[in-house]
Formats: sequence, C-alpha cells, structure tokens
Amino acid sequence: MSRVTDGAAPGPVAERRTVHAGPERRPGDGHAGRDARADLRLVPPALAVWATAAWALDAPQGWTAGTAVVCLVAGLILLRLRRVRTRPGAPTAGVGSARPAWRRASVGALLLCVAGAAASAGLHGADVRRGPVPALAREYATVTAEVELTGDPWTAGPRVRGDHATSAAVLVRGEVRRVERGDGTALTTRSPVLVVVDTGVRAPGGGGRARWLRLLPSTRLRVSGRLAPATTGGDRVAAMLRVRERPAPAVVEEPSGPQRLAGRLRAGLREATDGLPEDARALLPGLVVGDTSRITPELDEAFEATDLAHTLAVSGSNLTILLALLIGPPGLAQQTERRGLAPRLGLSLRATALFASALTLAFVVVCRPDPSVLRAAACGAVALLALATGRRRSLVPALATAVLLLVLYDPWLARSYGFLLSVLATGSLLLLAPGWSEALRRRGIPERLAEGLAAAAAAQAVCGPVVAVLSARVSLVAVPCNLLAEIAVAPATVLGFGALAAAPVAMPVAKVLAWCASWPAGWIAWIARTGAGLPGAGVDWPGSWTGALLLAGVTVVVVLLGRRLLRHPWWCGALGVLLVLLVVRPVPLTRVITGWPPPGWRLAMCDVGQGDATVLAAGAGTGVVVDAGPDPALVDRCLRELGITRIPLVVLTHFHADHVAGLPGVLRGREVAQIETTGFEEPADQAEFVRRQAAEHRVPVTRAVAGERRRTGSLDWRVLWPPPDPAPEPDGPNDASVALLVRSAGLRILLLGDLEPPAQQELLRSPAAAALSRVDVLKVAHHGSAYQDPGLLRLVAPRVALISCGADNPYGHPAPGTVAELRAVGAVVLRTDRDGALAVTGGGRGGAAGELRVARD
Repeated sequence: MSRVTDGAAPGPVAERRTVHAGPERRPGDGHAGRDARADLRLVPPALAVWATAAWALDAPQGWTAGTAVVCLVAGLILLRLRRVRTRPGAPTAGVGSARPAWRRASVGALLLCVAGAAASAGLHGADVRRGPVPALAREYATVTAEVELTGDPWTAGPRVRGDHATSAAVLVRGEVRRVERGDGTALTTRSPVLVVVDTGVRAPGGGGRARWLRLLPSTRLRVSGRLAPATTGGDRVAAMLRVRERPAPAVVEEPSGPQRLAGRLRAGLREATDGLPEDARALLPGLVVGDTSRITPELDEAFEATDLAHTLAVSGSNLTILLALLIGPPGLAQQTERRGLAPRLGLSLRATALFASALTLAFVVVCRPDPSVLRAAACGAVALLALATGRRRSLVPALATAVLLLVLYDPWLARSYGFLLSVLATGSLLLLAPGWSEALRRRGIPERLAEGLAAAAAAQAVCGPVVAVLSARVSLVAVPCNLLAEIAVAPATVLGFGALAAAPVAMPVAKVLAWCASWPAGWIAWIARTGAGLPGAGVDWPGSWTGALLLAGVTVVVVLLGRRLLRHPWWCGALGVLLVLLVVRPVPLTRVITGWPPPGWRLAMCDVGQGDATVLAAGAGTGVVVDAGPDPALVDRCLRELGITRIPLVVLTHFHADHVAGLPGVLRGREVAQIETTGFEEPADQAEFVRRQAAEHRVPVTRAVAGERRRTGSLDWRVLWPPPDPAPEPDGPNDASVALLVRSAGLRILLLGDLEPPAQQELLRSPAAAALSRVDVLKVAHHGSAYQDPGLLRLVAPRVALISCGADNPYGHPAPGTVAELRAVGAVVLRTDRDGALAVTGGGRGGAAGELRVARD
C-alpha cells in the first residue's frame, strides 16, 4: 500500500492529509461503518428552518417580511465574500484561512434557508387568514359552501360535560372552494376548514355516520352550515363549519381516480379482516395503512398508556419495511446496494430505484399524506436518488434534507406534534441507538437484543418529554412494551400489505394472509393491554413544556447514571427488581409502603373528578360498585389500586354521564355479575349506552325499587329510593336516583345518589326515614350542591360526610352553605377535590371495632 501526502509544510497551522491508495475497505468490514462519524452539516439549517417556520406562521407580516429580506441580503453577502475569496487567481493564505471562509459560506447558506422559511411560512399563514371565510366565521354566519375533502373523516369520541355527554361528531378536514352568503352572494375562495357533522345529520345520498366515514379525500360536497372561528390557534384551519341537516348535503364532484383506488384497497383490507378476532380486526388496518376506524376507546387508551400509539399511525417504519424487502436491510443496502428481492427479480440498479419510487408514491396515496408519511416518503426519495446514481448515502443528511424540504414546502408541519415525534424518533435511532447498542454488546448482551433495547430506549428518551406534554403522563412500561411489540410489527405489516394487495383480485388469498397477520397483530394488542393493566404502568407528570424540560433533565441524569451502573451488574439487577416492583405494585407491598388501601377498609370513594364512584368492600378482591364516574380510566385505576377483581353488583344510581360514562372501566378485565339501575331512563342516550355495554360484556341489567334487600358476604343493603310507582313522575334523573342504606361490619352508610330537595323530602316522609337517624357515613347528594333538604341532614346527622367533586369544577360544588350545615350537625366533611380518594375503616357508633377513621390516598 502506498502513502501519498499533500505538500503543506509541517507546522502548527498546517494539516497533514493521508490518502490510502489501494484496495478499498468496505464500510461493512469489521466495525468501520459503526465508527464513522455522522454527517451533521445539514442539521443546523434544518433546525433553523423548522424554528423559523413555527414562529413565522402567525407572526406579523412586517416582521416576517423583514426577517426574510435581512437574512436574504446577509446570506448573499456572505456567499459573495466566499466567492471573492476563492475566485481563480486570488492569493491564498494556506489551509487555516480556508476555515473562516468555509464558516462564512455555511452561515450564509443557513441565512438563505431562514429567509426561505420566513417567506414560505409568512405566505402560508397569510393565506389561511385572508379571504371571505375567516371574516364570515367571525360573524358566525350561516353559509352554503362547496368543500373539497382533504383527509379521511374521523369521529370525535363523546365527552362528558357536567352530567351530560356530548354526542360523537364526525370531523373531516377540507377546503372551501366556493361560499354563498345568506344574501345569495357567491365567492370563489380556497380556505382550509374543519367540518363538524353532528349526530343525526344524514350523509350525502342517505345514511348516517357510517356513510360519512366512508367519504374519500378529494370528494367535493355542497353543504349548508354555520361558520365559527377555529377553537385552537397554530393550526391550518381558517374556520370551523358545523354542517346542518337542511338542505341535505350533496356530492357535487366524485373523488379522484387515485383516491378511489386507494379507497377500494383500504375497503378490501377491512373486508379481509372481518372474520378476525376483535383486537386483530381493529388493529391490522391501523398497522398497515393507518385506518383506525375500528379501534375502540379502550384499546386506544391501552396503546397510549404504553406509548405504542405510534404503531397505530402509519409512519416511516412501514415504508422502511417495504423498501427493505425490495433493496435489503438498510445497513447492507448502504454497503453493497444489491440486496433484497430486486436482484432476484433481475432488476437493474436504476430499475430498482424506479420501482421503489413507484412503491413510495403508492404508499403515500394509500396511507394518506400525513406528516409522518410525508417525512418517510421524503427520506425514501433522498435515499432512492442516491441509489439511482450509484452513490452511498448517509441517513442523517437524508433525514435533515427531508425535514428542510418538507418544512419549506409545508410550514405547518413545523407545528405538528406527529411530525415532531416522527423526526425525533428517527433521529434517535440514527444518532443514539448505535452507540447505546455497542455499549450493551460490550457488556455481553446479545447483538439482536442489544439493538432492540437500544432502539426502544433511545426513542423513549428523546420522545418522552413531548409525549408528556400531550398526555400529562410518563409511561414506565414503554421500553419493554415497545421492545416486545417490535418483533411482531414487521411480520404483521408485511402480511397486512400482502392482504391489501391481494384483496381486489383474490379475496380468499387476502383472508388467509390477514389470518396469518392476525397472530402478530393480536400479540401487539395483548402487549398493550397487559402493559396498560399494570398498576404502576405510568406516573402523572406536568403536561406543559416546563414539565417536558424537567423530564428531559431527569432523562439526562438517568442516562449518565446508567452508563456508570452498567459497570456494576449487581446494582443493575437490584434497580431492575425495584422497577418491576414499582410497576407491578403487589397489593401487600403497596399497602405497607403507601398505606393505601388501608387494611380493613369498608367503603372507598374514588377520585374520578366531577362525578361519583363508590366501592363497598364485600370480601377479598370483591366489591360492590355504586356509580362509575365520568372517565373509564380513572375508575379502572381506582379499582386496580383497591385490588377489586370480582364485582357481584354494579349500582348505577341514575343515567347522568358523570355517573355512568366510566362503566367500561369498571367492566374492564373484571368478573361482573349484575348491573342494577333506576327505572327512569333519561337521558336516553346514556341509558342506551349502559344497555349496550352490558350486552357486550353479557351482564344482566335489573331495576332497583324501594324495599329491596340484598346481601353479599358481610355486606347488606336496602334500597330506599325510588318507589316502585312514583307519583308524580320525577322532575328529572336526579330525583330518580337509587338511594341505599348499607350496613358493613357495624357501619351504617347512606348513599343518596344525586337526590334533590323534592325527593329528599319525600324520603324524609317515607317509612324508611325511621332507619336513617344518626348514620355513620353519608355520601352527600349531588356532589355537595346547594340543593339539600336541611331536615334530612339534621335527621341523618352523620359522623363523616363524603363529597365527590372535581377540582375547580364550574358548578361551585360543594356549596359553602352545604358544608356549613353538615359541620353544624357534627359531621367531619371530606371531599375528593382536596383530599383525593377516601377510604373508611373502623366500626359504627358504639361498635367494638374502634373509632371511625378515614384514610386519604
């Protein structure tokens, strides 16, 4: 091997370059490829463009224009100086003087990128704010508009507001192309809007919500509705358009050919998965093409709790898997560029690039141009360009180029959380994961396991702070769940795409492929459900950027400590066991450490926000649940902490959403024998919701009437209200609440539901009033509202009064007057908004079990 050196004289400022002439060493030989430094030169321009676009979208136009002009002029001046310095024949001052010139050129290029970002973002922001639609939205005008859909419709799940649940609306993004005012004036425009379709509005051509959800992007509709300003800033929405029933919406232009083809492919995949188990049937279309229409709220919550939600949104990993089949694994493709199916099919290098380009375009059309899909396609386009020219590529510059070009093209991506998470995850896999994997291998961990563990940990470390902003929660099971799920993602994706391609021509083949894919898809769903079901699956965290910075700092400290701990296997093992205990939280150990739940608890009032959920102990792991609160996740969490796995009876006092909307959380993974409700089935939609949930879980529903007596274990109770035939009919659901008098180990507990003064006075005059004198525990009616009967409170005179209400609720619950009246009759008043979950132990008045005690969680 010969050695050739440049002619620079040796010295402190001279650089000696060595060029090895001889056989080329391939990057794949040994660890040379791993030791090569990443090329980060395009990262600063990409970050500068990203930050500038995020700022300039809604900045004053004068500021954006000024920034663009100043950066453009400064950049051109710096590049001109570089050109003068390096023109032919110009004197040189050696290698050292080239560095300032190179820096000037780099800064000049960066300033030009910033100028382009400011100009592009300023124009895009102004384009959203201009035109007649924003002005009409400020007037809340009723218009008739032609809207071209730009995305797939989706449903917004019902939300509990007070005692009612809002109906599930259909949402879809679109562009208003033509708008007619109330006076008949028609204007042509191009303004992005969010179309909101309430339940009951018939779809074009007839049908309900299912028909709305089948509409394809590029369909043009003629609808009538009311415009309103966008509820959130920073999004590419000029207004919200709430569609009305009359006149009926109509299709004025069918979707484009590519969208119809994509729609048929997606529909074929759904048909191929129809016969699969529920989880696989819902998950597989989401894994393959991002179709989450069948994902249940329960499964969605499980994926969010384990930080597996990225698998439901089609991303670059899907495209990477497909391209890997064609051109081989990314590492090998970078070295030899001839792996995978392409050489086996006889495709040349450029034919492979063309075929892969077509595959990428089809991927974007079928999966929809979401931010993560666009980022993946852009990275793939850069990589394919390198492949077509026969040059080797660096994936970090490809990612930076993709970010720079995408943000310049569509500045709104700079404010997309999905785009941010996608880029962060990819960057962590390229920059952090290789080093972490190498460190794990040096300590004896098998190569495949080290690579998977490093990839999952790197992605979680970088994306965790952003996820915390969105969910106000940090998952403690994200890394193991992602590691276990990752082994099934590739086979599920490949088989799913096979089913997608086979469905239009051979549905039986597609069904077989979908059945094969259901096994890895079911494994992913099982991992999500199991991880989310662990008591310590996550911890609450401040859902703000301050909280994100705090979590980033904690992550840095953990990583630095982890590098030292890897040298001490015993410490690593001890901390691993501690983490497992923290996540699993065995009830005996948790009770010893936290004191919750207290031993011998008889009644627990869950902290479910503005709502009611009470648990009566009925034996080991057994409890009677009275009301379910407004949030399935909160009541499920409370029952898990209490160790409740068997529920002989769920009593739903009435059908307001803050008492029944959490029912799926009660039924989740537990043995429930029966549901008992009031006979007054209003609101009707919530009564139907309860019946539907009971039918899905095969739980019988019965009606509670006054005089009924029941017993389970050491617990017995009597129904006090409502009467079998109330006369007159209750004024509303509150006065039809089920009221119970419970006896548990000497304790007398009165649960009043949401009874208001008319029903309370009727109860006071009923024969049951004789048994209500001086109870031990009172669950105060209607969250401690001001609507209480003083006579009943004086008769009951509880030792402890418990109030379930949400912090900072808009109703002022509990009312100060009610709290004062309860204290005047000698009650100790406790409330969940300040004290958290509450548990009662001890015995009744004069009982042998000791004084009454209340523990706080």
